[in-house]
Amino acid sequence: MTDPAADPSVLLDLTDGVATITLNRPETMNSLDVATKELLLATVREVADDPAARCVVLTGTGRAFCTGQDLKEHIEILRSQDSASLFSTVDEHYNPIVSTLAGMAKPVIAAVNGVAAGAGASLAFASDLRILADTAGFNLAFANVALSCDTGASYHLQRLVGRARALELLYFPRTVKAEESLSLGLATRVVSADELSATVAELAGRLAAGPTVALGAMRQAVAYAAGHSFEESLAFESSMMTLTGATEDHAAAVAAFVAKEKPVFHGR
Repeated sequence: MTDPAADPSVLLDLTDGVATITLNRPETMNSLDVATKELLLATVREVADDPAARCVVLTGTGRAFCTGQDLKEHIEILRSQDSASLFSTVDEHYNPIVSTLAGMAKPVIAAVNGVAAGAGASLAFASDLRILADTAGFNLAFANVALSCDTGASYHLQRLVGRARALELLYFPRTVKAEESLSLGLATRVVSADELSATVAELAGRLAAGPTVALGAMRQAVAYAAGHSFEESLAFESSMMTLTGATEDHAAAVAAFVAKEKPVFHGR
């Protein structure tokens, strides 16, 4: 039973346009039980819909970013013979969480403070930028528990490292340490653990001060092009140019350029 006096398992802070979502179960390496998945889903939906949130940061407390499914809870459900609820979590929780995270029209940064395993790694891969502490790493642990991959790993992983390397990492799970993650393309940047917060804050601040509609349109255009033809992608780009061309930020930026001034963006 959850202690009502305990801190929530998912924390949200919105400051200066940066919405920081923090997984807060350090005693379980930020593993995901049902209650945490439900709160995480509600939280990512909240920030996706909030125009005040102009950049999103996903991170964890303690030694881990997120180690995926809470296996203690998982085995309890297995023993209860309630197989329907055991795997309905993919459609009820994991899929909508990662769909919302990947689909929101604003930049997303994963601040990977420690190990990211299973669905935790998948959530990081769905982010735009993955800033890793030098003590962090990724583990596609699904095969170790005789399960397929989930939370978008089949989609995002191969786009980061290629099909052959993606299958290798899935077939033979191991912890890919930070520097190797950087060389493979799993990490955007690796910094020392004590520099992680400041580095992410600086990047998130820059993105939050940017033209949010345009950044979101770029994000959606790149995702769209990954699954559509060149001609379809051009048509989508055209629609995004129409959208962004009508924003206050665009008009202000053009005026600032003509006046040789630095534009100030308001995300609308």
